[in-house]
Amino acid sequence: MKSNWRKQVMISALALTLSATNVAPVFASAAPDGKTNAADIAQTMGTTTQWNCWEKEWETLKNDWTQISLSPGSNATELNFAWYTPKQTNDDHSNANVPKLIIGEGRNMKNAKVYEAEQTAVKDEQDNNGETYNSNKVTATGLKENKTYYYSYDNGNGYTKPAAYTTKSTNNFSFAFVGDPQIGSSNELKGKDTKEFYDEQSNAVKSDAFNWSSTLNAALEKTDDQLSFVVSAGDQIQTTKKKLPNKDASKSEIEYTGYLSPEALKSLPVATTVGNHDADNANYTYHFNRTNASELGSNKVVGGDYYFKYGNALFIMLNTQDTNVAEHKQFIEQTVAANKDCKWRIVTLHQDIYGSAEHSNEPEITNLRYQLTPIFEQNDIDAVLTGHDHAYSRSKMLLGGTKANDYTDDEFDAELEKDMDAGENPTTKTVAPGNIKNDSTDEKDQKYLTYLKSIMDEKAIETVKKQGSSVINPEGVLYMTAGSSSGSKYYDLVPRQQTYIAHRWQEDVPTYSVVDVTENSLTINTYRTDNDEKIDETFSITKSKGDATSLNAEIKASESIVKQKDAYTTESYRVFEQALTGAKEVAADKKVTKDEVENALKALTNAKAGLEKKVTTTKPATVKKPIAAKKVVVAKASAKLKAGKKKVTVKIKKASVSGYQIKYASNKNLKKAKTRNTKKTIYTIKPLRSKKKCYVKVRAYKIVKGKKIYGSYSKVLKVTVK
Repeated sequence: MKSNWRKQVMISALALTLSATNVAPVFASAAPDGKTNAADIAQTMGTTTQWNCWEKEWETLKNDWTQISLSPGSNATELNFAWYTPKQTNDDHSNANVPKLIIGEGRNMKNAKVYEAEQTAVKDEQDNNGETYNSNKVTATGLKENKTYYYSYDNGNGYTKPAAYTTKSTNNFSFAFVGDPQIGSSNELKGKDTKEFYDEQSNAVKSDAFNWSSTLNAALEKTDDQLSFVVSAGDQIQTTKKKLPNKDASKSEIEYTGYLSPEALKSLPVATTVGNHDADNANYTYHFNRTNASELGSNKVVGGDYYFKYGNALFIMLNTQDTNVAEHKQFIEQTVAANKDCKWRIVTLHQDIYGSAEHSNEPEITNLRYQLTPIFEQNDIDAVLTGHDHAYSRSKMLLGGTKANDYTDDEFDAELEKDMDAGENPTTKTVAPGNIKNDSTDEKDQKYLTYLKSIMDEKAIETVKKQGSSVINPEGVLYMTAGSSSGSKYYDLVPRQQTYIAHRWQEDVPTYSVVDVTENSLTINTYRTDNDEKIDETFSITKSKGDATSLNAEIKASESIVKQKDAYTTESYRVFEQALTGAKEVAADKKVTKDEVENALKALTNAKAGLEKKVTTTKPATVKKPIAAKKVVVAKASAKLKAGKKKVTVKIKKASVSGYQIKYASNKNLKKAKTRNTKKTIYTIKPLRSKKKCYVKVRAYKIVKGKKIYGSYSKVLKVTVK
């Protein structure tokens, strides 16, 4: 949530008494936050039918508080569940007894185990019918790798239809990293006890939940359903208890219903982090079953820090809404000491202590930065995943950042407001304007600019050894800030990109990252939800000891890729195959040097990071008798351009397809091109700059079993904007 100063109007009474020649600039208000309307993104993604169905489904689902949540267990052999049940039920199973969860192998639930829930009363809440609820939690144990289980739970109306959950490998695994679903944030009304507010809240949750589901589905599709879990950097929902009508905690339950509604979440655990929108309402603790939970770092409302292990990685989840850094330090040290076998150490917290959007320069955030970063470095943390700012950024490898000056948490509020105000009648932006100039004669302005320079942390940037997209054996820490995963709200990037930033991105589109973890590498790719295109280059951290043990471990971890060779493009797999063959030859050579081992390990790690999945171009047969797969052919598109005033109209030759993708840019190579999807044959690109050239290319696509199959691009067309 933005601070109040971002929404205030600055009007200087003093300025009215000054002569025209001495009047200082008057700033009206900040640029409004961007957001993504579900109907719009559905049109872009070709999922309008799903959106129409969801609109109807939402009306029957929105008052159902009994949606289940899955969370990672303490390790890969465990899975945690949490769900609500009414205290008074029509179900014989749960009226007199505590509800149960059943889980077993396969559809027939072979070797099923029955778990009785640990039950807690949901305090100070009742639904619109006066019903009160219990929270139920279960931990399923003894799960085996690469096996499909089915589970069913008693929700107060009997046992639910069994849902599937498939465990994954722990040697090579992938997880999704997302930021601020903040379901309900697209509602711009304040929390008044009125029908208007509740109607708008429901509509906002409906839209945000659909977009949240779209992001999860995109991440699953990108990984061929191989995600082990999701890490959320906090703010699962929008409305804090403090801002709910009459401070009634139950009025945010509709937002949790929306958050938990995606079908994907019935089979995909989420490790949640406490954000500022979650922190003052105990219903966060009722909805999520966090493993290894500690009272260290607790704000006395939603609990403290927790951790879990998966394979060779340790995930430490901090509740930094409690700023008792000494307790976070104690928790990290104890957790690391108890899990020395984990090669990778990943911390998640909400505040973007090395981000690049509106919150990132706030003294409250940077003060927290300089308290936490020494602890991370002392405990050999590899990566820190954050949210809060609803805009993507990736830092350089950082080590030894220090605070140059003392300042209070609210010292530069007025200057931050002045710097980022967007004038009268502001429009949505993606980068704040930067009103305070270097040549300002205002003493407060100059103090503010000095502060900004001091927190750039140029001296903390580590000089690293690189190999392709990988940094090799860095000593520093990587800091990632996730963009909005639902599009419920976007914040502008700050006008001066910080020196510590390697890459940042904001185009008011939901995004997600996929993190691949192996024995020796951690690889990150980040995508936009609407068209699955990357918003940043691939980035990897490689830990290479330069010894045969590490090389052999990476070779073993790579064997699973060989079995899936047909899933990758010919060229990327060829590079990988050469690297794997070379690595095996080096590993078998008894006279090999340390440098040769290290180079082979680097080459194999980079080749794995560079593997690209093929676009599916075949449609499986639907009849029982096996027949050859039918190839889906998408015709090459053609189009014409017509220039208008600050716009270009694209007229596409109609074809028998599902829709069209338009790419355009101001350069003929289409670098940093923007992409739009449409089902119409006439599409207007606007607004554009007058007298500038616009380059456009178009391709058609067909949707087959929910996946887009693209044809070839048209030739690049050029026109000058009027």
